[in-house]
Amino acid sequence: MMKLYWSPRSRSFSTLWLMEETGQPYERVLTDISKGAQKTVEYLAINPMGKVPALQDGEATMAEAAAICAYVAERYPQADLAPPLGDPLRAKYLYWLFFAPGCVEPAMVQIATKVEMNPLSAGWGDAQRVFDVLDVALTKGPWLLGENFSAADIAIGSGLYFSVRLFKMVPARPSFDRYIDACAARPAFQRAGVIAAG
Repeated sequence: MMKLYWSPRSRSFSTLWLMEETGQPYERVLTDISKGAQKTVEYLAINPMGKVPALQDGEATMAEAAAICAYVAERYPQADLAPPLGDPLRAKYLYWLFFAPGCVEPAMVQIATKVEMNPLSAGWGDAQRVFDVLDVALTKGPWLLGENFSAADIAIGSGLYFSVRLFKMVPARPSFDRYIDACAARPAFQRAGVIAAG
């Protein structure tokens, strides 16, 4: 059984949601970062970066939410969280899955810190463009891959939920509101929310 190392009120939410979407049993291992649990020798053996979430699947251990999404979606193909190899939608799936940590998260940090970045120097370009690109993609909906919900929606949906709804760092847009509402209506999202609330 997979073990998910998580902490309340953290980036672990996306992987809690992911695991709930699979419908498969998994063990939740509370790693309370507010109490320094991520700094123990035991935890650093699982994730040397000392961050949550992390995942252990037998002898395999890994961290980084988008990587966990990709791994779990492939381990549980019956959950239909990723287009199969050879499907043309897989290119967009991978694009959006890695757009979350590569563009959305740095854009959120840029907005929160009010740091001005040269768009040519920043790997994500600029925060405004990141959210403009998402706006255009989400107006096509209902999900990033059209009618097909995927792990990419978990990665992007979590980021938008936190940046638009919880922390109000990013201004709401009609496409964001519709998308976040659709994500929040999913039973797995709701179960993850109860778990993450601690």
